[in-house]
Amino acid sequence: MSVSYWLGVDTGGTFTDFVLLGDGEPRIHKVLSTPSAPEQAILQGIAELGLKDAMAAGQLAIVHGTTVATNAALEGKGARTVLITNHGLEDILRIGRQNRAELYNLTPTPPPSMLDTVNVEGSPARLDARGKEVIPLSDADLTQLVEKVLAHQPQSVALCLLFSYLNPAHEQRIRQALEAAGLPVSASHAILPTRGEYERGMATWLNAWLAPKVADYLQRLQQATDPAPLAIMQSHGGTIASDQAAGLAVNLLLSGPAGGLAAARRLGEQLRQPRLMTFDMGGTSTDVALLDGDLRLTQQGHIGPYPVAVPMVDMHTIGAGGGSLAYVDDAGL
Repeated sequence: MSVSYWLGVDTGGTFTDFVLLGDGEPRIHKVLSTPSAPEQAILQGIAELGLKDAMAAGQLAIVHGTTVATNAALEGKGARTVLITNHGLEDILRIGRQNRAELYNLTPTPPPSMLDTVNVEGSPARLDARGKEVIPLSDADLTQLVEKVLAHQPQSVALCLLFSYLNPAHEQRIRQALEAAGLPVSASHAILPTRGEYERGMATWLNAWLAPKVADYLQRLQQATDPAPLAIMQSHGGTIASDQAAGLAVNLLLSGPAGGLAAARRLGEQLRQPRLMTFDMGGTSTDVALLDGDLRLTQQGHIGPYPVAVPMVDMHTIGAGGGSLAYVDDAGL
């Protein structure tokens, strides 16, 4: 089978957009999104473009930018997650870097966060700063930890231990035990193998929090479009096979917006205008970025209130789109 058509699909909170290449002039199409099951809008667009036969014959390749992870994060609709860290570090994600929005307010009120609802369990095992074992992970400790996690009835588990990027042995043992118990696990040594427990922990928690929803969606989409090759846009502007993307939800937080930024760069090249400001308002969120020739990547990005240390295009996303509701409070704000 050889691919004859390339279909770009961008699913937003309100509309799902299509660009088809390989059939003479590029064709564009738009349908209303189906947020409860985004694959339905994609299948509708494929049918309306007359591509069902090409898809069934494996002649259609799909490149998909999705906002499933983005919107779930902004709307606080992730999975019920348990965080595992070391004893004594159970509050590390809540404490963060102590960056305050109100610098001179002596009695600030912390904004509500989904982290307030996360159950945390500590492991007594410990590594030193060189990755050498200081306190071993005994079989009894591992069994007790698994029992505590299962008692919370989680849908997903985030696992972030000190210095696991130097020596992942403890995380690997805990991950294997939890997966044997039927739980999906996001381990920090696989998600973001770098120093900085807060940033690494946040990326791991975000991945665990969002992965079940993303994996369920991509599995449904893959089954519905099989045998067509399906690639997913990542936050840094590259693509990944859908079966690999399912476990790397944190890398898809700017999946849809990154595709738009890549298109803006291409237009800038054609117009000989390499320096551009992009403003992309969808129904759910709004994305703003600057272009100076090539895409700029950052590991200090944010999605709403959450820092995201995995590589992504340098873009600011806020949870206010064309379909957002605004109100005036009693103080006139």
